[in-house]
Amino acid sequence: MAAASLTERLANRIAASGPITVADYMASALTDPDFGYYSQARPAGTAPLGAAGDFTTAPEISQLFGELIGAWLIDCWHRAGSPDPVNLIELGPGRGTLMADILRVARRVPDWLKAVRLHLVELGPALRQRQAETLSEFQPHWHDTLAAVPDGPAMLVANEFLDALPVRQLVFWDGVWRERLVGWSAEAGFHFTLSPGPSALSLLAPREGQTAHGAVFEISPAVIAAVTEISRRVVGQGGAALLIDYGKIESGLGESLQAVRRHTMVATLESPGDADLTAHVDFGTVARIARESGAIVHGPVTQGAFLNRLGIGLRADRLRQGVNGDRAVELDRALHRLTHADAMGTLFKAVALTGPGMNPAGFGPE
Repeated sequence: MAAASLTERLANRIAASGPITVADYMASALTDPDFGYYSQARPAGTAPLGAAGDFTTAPEISQLFGELIGAWLIDCWHRAGSPDPVNLIELGPGRGTLMADILRVARRVPDWLKAVRLHLVELGPALRQRQAETLSEFQPHWHDTLAAVPDGPAMLVANEFLDALPVRQLVFWDGVWRERLVGWSAEAGFHFTLSPGPSALSLLAPREGQTAHGAVFEISPAVIAAVTEISRRVVGQGGAALLIDYGKIESGLGESLQAVRRHTMVATLESPGDADLTAHVDFGTVARIARESGAIVHGPVTQGAFLNRLGIGLRADRLRQGVNGDRAVELDRALHRLTHADAMGTLFKAVALTGPGMNPAGFGPE
């Protein structure tokens, strides 16, 4: 008999095989084909993103963000020698808002628009449908994985994509690193437990002598695999990749896994599939893996610094001309939210990955 819910499906799995990793729980909660947060059917006109959903991303806040990303991609395309054709790739396109803004800028550069082949990496059927409605004139191609995108020079963007990739958690307990697992019981529901012995992943964790009892270390094999694939593409085939997400510049200890529903934090193991699960991106590991894969790493820098260097203030000034008072206030609020330290400006980071010889805008003093 088919499971009636993700809770039942996971409970049956744990009962049959024992506790599962945090990464397995997270992957099921987000992408289970029937009940996953990004996979499940939703009422017409609804989506997890936006003010009426569970969370809001930078492209949903203002067109400023997407327009500047579009200009950045076009500039990188010129710096790469204007390859034609070029794969324009977005990982986790959401409702298609960012790509729509990017392609609106592209209309001003006909040669770029002619060269572009649009590829979207998206698992969720409902989100694919929304993207199709938004981007149909650009004839997008959808893929389940980046590896499935055809080879060739690429301009890639991933905004708030890496944070949704599953993480594994290690806990320093009784002098060794043990893996945090998710168990189930009828009395307690889903709950955290620990592996009975040391984890094989402990070789990647900080040394025991530097660690306090109960400390948590997060690692994401999925992020490592994604960054390796992105780096392989830009090094071997040409192009550039821009990764923007929230997280820390340096690797370190700490637990960041969180669940959000209706813009509010909820219990991490509460009702799997009904809330968005994310973890802060370890940009120190991103940079290290990219370099080990042969890529040149630019940044990471804060999102505020990146957008300011691209001229977001000047663009806001131009948009502010000729608009009424309410629209001007709305524009100022969006600018503040995207760039200031008390909003998204410092929590979010930007990093670019390229092959040798490219110096993309936004990561230096210009």
